[in-house]
Amino acid sequence: MKTQSGRKLIPAWTLLLVGTLASAAGEGPSELAPGLQNPGYHEQPEWFKASFLDLREDVAEATADDKRLILYFYQDGCPYCAKLLQENLADQSIAQLMQGHFDVVAINLWGDREVIGLAGESTTEKQLGADLKVQFTPTILLLDEAGEVVLRINGYFPPHRFKAALAYVAERREQIGETFSDFAAGQESVAAKGTLHTQGGFLTSPMRLADNRDRSMRPLVVMFEQPNCRDCDELHEDILKREAIVYSLSAFDGAILDTYSRDPVQTVDGREIPIRDWAAELGIKYTPSLVFFDAAGREVFRTEGYFKSFHIHGALDYVATGAYLREPSFQRYLAGRRETLAAMGIEVDLMD
Repeated sequence: MKTQSGRKLIPAWTLLLVGTLASAAGEGPSELAPGLQNPGYHEQPEWFKASFLDLREDVAEATADDKRLILYFYQDGCPYCAKLLQENLADQSIAQLMQGHFDVVAINLWGDREVIGLAGESTTEKQLGADLKVQFTPTILLLDEAGEVVLRINGYFPPHRFKAALAYVAERREQIGETFSDFAAGQESVAAKGTLHTQGGFLTSPMRLADNRDRSMRPLVVMFEQPNCRDCDELHEDILKREAIVYSLSAFDGAILDTYSRDPVQTVDGREIPIRDWAAELGIKYTPSLVFFDAAGREVFRTEGYFKSFHIHGALDYVATGAYLREPSFQRYLAGRRETLAAMGIEVDLMD
């Protein structure tokens, strides 16, 4: 079936089937052959550090230069990695901020190069990614002088939010007790719709999430948003209106919370606290963030960062089908999902 614009529509039942098959089909990207570049390789800036991948030395060298260390996890063929490199780092103010205040070490999520970890352990790039629970590319860890993570960016941040993240860590704002959420909110100046979105069929105020978990066996998705959020606008006005995604979303109970609100919420574990306090406990640093809970109220997955329809749809089906229980790597799940669609003759535009 095609739309009037000629784009092929994917039947909703097909994508739920793909969600089930993908966890079995996905073996992840093929490993990088020695001395070669995989298809989809994206050229990195020459000012990225040529590291020997002893991360303790990298932290020490950055500290000696009054800088901090960034670990940049990527994979070949990742459209969001390309967007980061080609759009964010093309902004001279961002590039200068990174070069002036950080050493950047690139780590291939599927790579086999030897790494000496921050605790002195010998490992590989892909094992380090697994140990650090890297589920998205790009994932960016911004470290302090002790090698502790000051800020973690799971997924792509648009340029204005990415620049705020860099400034927060470069200015050592965590040392004065300022949270990134508060810092970023003060930096936000982009135009947005200005109203908190609603979604048909979702829970309404008062939000009593523990009561919902007691009544329902369906998974719960909590969307942490804010009124002034262009990416929240895109999520609701485009992505969540697509037929196949509407179908997948129907498998969930849902709630939309204003991340920085002082309004009370009953959390999934039954406490009555301000929404902003719960968001801070959960480490919400980006809007929209989608946090998924199982029937017992346990968090099982989340998305944090800017994602288009393929990844949002994949996240919904990853949880709805229980694939996360069989395949702990979301990237391998997505790889299998994409391969299954390709075998069915369905082309996927990852940036649509």
